[in-house]
Amino acid sequence: MSRYAEHRRRDPLFRAGDIIERMTRRTVSLLVASLLLITLLMVAFLVPMPYVVLAPGVTENTLGRHGGQPVVTVTGHKTYSTSGHLDLTTVSVTSPDYYPRLSEILQAWWSSRDLVLPRDVVYPPEQSIQQVQHENQSQMLGSQRAAIVAGLAAAGYDALNVTVANVTKSAPAGGVLRKGDVIVGVDGKRIVSTEQVVSLVTSRSPGDQVTLQVQRNGRSHRVTLTTEPSPGDPRAARIGVALSDVYNPPFNVNIRLGENIGGPSAGLMFSLAVYDRLTPSPLTGGRFVAGTGTIDTLGRVGVIGGIQQKIDGAYASGARVFLVPSGDCAEAVGADVAGQMRLVKVSTISGAISALHDLAAGRHGSVPRCAPAKS
Repeated sequence: MSRYAEHRRRDPLFRAGDIIERMTRRTVSLLVASLLLITLLMVAFLVPMPYVVLAPGVTENTLGRHGGQPVVTVTGHKTYSTSGHLDLTTVSVTSPDYYPRLSEILQAWWSSRDLVLPRDVVYPPEQSIQQVQHENQSQMLGSQRAAIVAGLAAAGYDALNVTVANVTKSAPAGGVLRKGDVIVGVDGKRIVSTEQVVSLVTSRSPGDQVTLQVQRNGRSHRVTLTTEPSPGDPRAARIGVALSDVYNPPFNVNIRLGENIGGPSAGLMFSLAVYDRLTPSPLTGGRFVAGTGTIDTLGRVGVIGGIQQKIDGAYASGARVFLVPSGDCAEAVGADVAGQMRLVKVSTISGAISALHDLAAGRHGSVPRCAPAKS
């Protein structure tokens, strides 16, 4: 070792300089790394994320008014006063033209009230924003029509004509039924949809007889046909007609709601409001009831999305009874406020009506409830 090097090694000032030099390099390295990390985090928090956030949305009382007008109106028929709430519920969803940032996603993940989903689940990439909005509105309008049919049927009124659209000449119906005939009964059973007719006929064996109650030009006829094997399935019976459901309510029923609410999930609550307007006893018994569920023309209740968010939103609005589609019960019991709500399990409009009547009469034990799954 040279004398200079030995002196440098022993001199405290030189040693201090070495330490400072090494610390300076380390500090600079840490500073650069920290700046890079901060930059990356800032970029990450600003970059749009391919997710959507679902949160509790608004509620609307289907027995009340919207924009100064009744949500449900009936003209041309007697109606009855009612009370309480039958609130439809919604989920607030990130709009299709907005991509949330990482901070919003993290906040939603930490929230027990919000739900984060991949964007493609809610907004299919092959659809434009306008197409998504149009589809939501179309679903809402279709849901309203099905709700009117189901609500009227529950109150004892037919809103659909099961109409013969075409007749196969060589089939049993050929020369007997005509295009435009309305089928109102099959073997003494009242008919409310084409699905019913198809089910009743195909449940027979080929060669069995089926009796139809038919209306033609304002007159009622009974015709008996012998079924034959279906060309597509020799074991299935057919009579050889094509049918269509023609919407034809006996009086006017209208549903008015703002365009900011879309989708089919309000169907059950609309149908109950229609029923309540046409029957003498208030369905809710004055209670604040909310709920959700799709509805078809046969009154069957279907599952929906965002059930926990809808329950939370209903509770915040004041509801303490919530009508839950039976297929959503397992998820519904996981809502934050499930312990403070009576979650009523429903699968049909008639079941929902019975449950609400039982609640109004104090027969709480007869009301089906959503319960946690057994482990």
